[in-house]
Formats: sequence, C-alpha cells, structure tokens
Amino acid sequence: MTEHAMITVEVAYALPDKQRIVELQVPEGTTAMEAVVQSGIERLFPEIDVNSAVLGIFSQVLGSKGLPAAGDYRLKDRDRVEIYRPLIADPKEARRKRAAKAG
Repeated sequence: MTEHAMITVEVAYALPDKQRIVELQVPEGTTAMEAVVQSGIERLFPEIDVNSAVLGIFSQVLGSKGLPAAGDYRLKDRDRVEIYRPLIADPKEARRKRAAKAG
C-alpha cells in the first residue's frame, strides 16, 4: 500500500450574517465531496445537504465549464471548497417579473 502525501485544504460556507472556513489535512487524491464530508461542516450548518449542494473551487462551480463534478474533482494543496447556498429566486424569473411589473 502506498502512502499518500497529506495536503491542506479549506471548506467554506457562508450565510448573509456569518461564514465558516474549516481547514483540514486530507490525503492527496481526496475529492471535493469527500473533503466536505470530512470537514464536519454540516454539523455546524444542518441546512447543508451535502449530496445536493453545489460546490465550487475558488468561485468556479464544479461540474460546469469543463470542470469535473464534486465527486470526481481531486483537490490540490491549498484548494478552497466552497459550498453554495441555493438561490432564493431564479434570476431569470425575477427579471421577467420585474419587466412585467414595469411594463
């Protein structure tokens, strides 16, 4: 069995009034999803549903723009995994409603 080097990563989650960044050491090869689970951040914020949460690395959403999904993205040393809150309203729908109201 080969030993994996340890890397330092952060898992971040923010609410309008508070944010939390958990720094942890994980074996090289750990995925973004695994790091979120290992961070224990959902114990601090029970509203996080790890399985459906949208994750990103430094504002780049995983699973979009050619990036691997959170379960496939292998973290690099000093990566920050960000957990995004769901949008309250769809921006396109909100724009359509504003336009209809103005018109």
